[in-house]
Amino acid sequence: MILSSSLPGCTIERVFRHTDHLVVIAHGRRCHGRCPTCGTPSSAVHSRYDRRPADLPSMGQPVTLRLRIRRFYCHHPACRRRTFAEPLPRLIPPRARRTRRLAQAQTRIGLAVGGEAGARLTGHLGMQTSPDTILRLVHRLPLPRANAPRAVGIDDWAIRKGRSYGTLLVDLERRCPIDLLPDRSGATVAAWLRRHPSIQIVARDRSTEYARAATAGAPAALQVADRWHLLLNLRQVLERWLGRVHGRLRQLPPLASGDGRQPGERPRAYRRSAAEIAVSLDSRARRLAAYEDVRRRHLAGETLLAIGRATGLARATVRKYAQAESFPERAIRRPNPSRLDPYLAHLEQRMAEGCENAMALWREIRRQGFAGTHRQVHRFVAERRTARKWLSQPASTSTEAIRPSPIASPKQLAWILVQPLATLQPRAAADLARIRQDPEAARIADLARRFTMLVRACGLGGDRPADPASELDRWLLETRNCGVAALETFAAGLAQDGAAVRAALTTSWSNAQAEGQISRLKMLKRTMYGRASFALLRSRILIAA
Repeated sequence: MILSSSLPGCTIERVFRHTDHLVVIAHGRRCHGRCPTCGTPSSAVHSRYDRRPADLPSMGQPVTLRLRIRRFYCHHPACRRRTFAEPLPRLIPPRARRTRRLAQAQTRIGLAVGGEAGARLTGHLGMQTSPDTILRLVHRLPLPRANAPRAVGIDDWAIRKGRSYGTLLVDLERRCPIDLLPDRSGATVAAWLRRHPSIQIVARDRSTEYARAATAGAPAALQVADRWHLLLNLRQVLERWLGRVHGRLRQLPPLASGDGRQPGERPRAYRRSAAEIAVSLDSRARRLAAYEDVRRRHLAGETLLAIGRATGLARATVRKYAQAESFPERAIRRPNPSRLDPYLAHLEQRMAEGCENAMALWREIRRQGFAGTHRQVHRFVAERRTARKWLSQPASTSTEAIRPSPIASPKQLAWILVQPLATLQPRAAADLARIRQDPEAARIADLARRFTMLVRACGLGGDRPADPASELDRWLLETRNCGVAALETFAAGLAQDGAAVRAALTTSWSNAQAEGQISRLKMLKRTMYGRASFALLRSRILIAA
């Protein structure tokens, strides 16, 4: 039942159902109206007419109001109006097709899920409207006025990845975004910082553009480099160096303690077919030709950008080939955990007894709980049965003949070097011990571990060094004279940004909140299929916060 109090300023006359919605007939309670131009009250009725705005649903049913609106005379001699409609400001604005409360509900839905998804949702909730209407309601909302921020985080976000980028600014104390800028140029960020003189802390990534912007826009503010980006940059440097020397590290022999395999784990992946090996060798030949072409051009003095344009290779691939000491072979794939692993001992025993029937073996282990298909057992048996006809191949055509024992890829090794020793899996620890046989690798591994321990200790609040700044200075001095160009360049960059790096190690400020808000912004952009305008994204990210 609908009460008269549910329609502010109106009296309900009747409620009835019409096809698939409810109709509420009502009229204004006041006996007079006030002219919106001159403010003169009047009770002289000129005429009446009906307005049919949509309202919030009732009991899951759409509701349409039939408001009987009176038109009054305005008798003020100086007023240009002769008549005016009865106002109902608490219920519905002039000339509106929906009540204020319905518009507010649709606006909140638009802020939460966007236009298209919001239109689908409102249709199910009994307040159907179009996507364009929802977006217009969102655009009409005024942006919130943020309090004067003291600590801000700055990060960039992709409007169109690889083409255009913007800047997100986050209030680190209130933990919410405070503005969205249409680009990531230093001039735009510096101008924004000048308009907010209350800023004392600026947390940012390692971008030199943002560093210059913070210096120009807020010269008195303390700049803080993000600790996560410090570790990321170190891992990227290690990966580039490992890509250059990976061929040398692959020649190092495994230690006698083993390769870190778990008990019962397969020593290698299943043997591939002759067709798969032929495809692999053909791919290697193409990569080798591209490597030799890049090396020849690089030694001739061509720039990496020119080589990339001439060969069509990605810039990262050109850099990897140009800096590599030898052809960077692809890492040998190690076997992932398999459903067959718990049953390997039984299969080996049965094959030693002379049973080479794959289907019979599959039925046996299936009774023991094996949930895989018979194909896995067929591949296992095919490598070990006495007559290997279809898998037999000369050793010279196998990729194993030209590859040394497996070792982790440069990307995996870089990740191993920045992890705490106590958290390493046996296989990762074996790879680390293996590459430490190389003196240069051992030296770099020690430097990398010291830096990561310093950053993590300062970030997690654990066993923080008594003087992190002095420890950083000692590390920079050793690293800038370590003899490895990539690491020396990294240390020089840290020294150039020394104040922000020291602030990262000695204060608790971090740019992590900005990274989290970037993830939220990406989610909002993707829910709108990447077609949202900058103004709409700005409204959603700031108002919904």
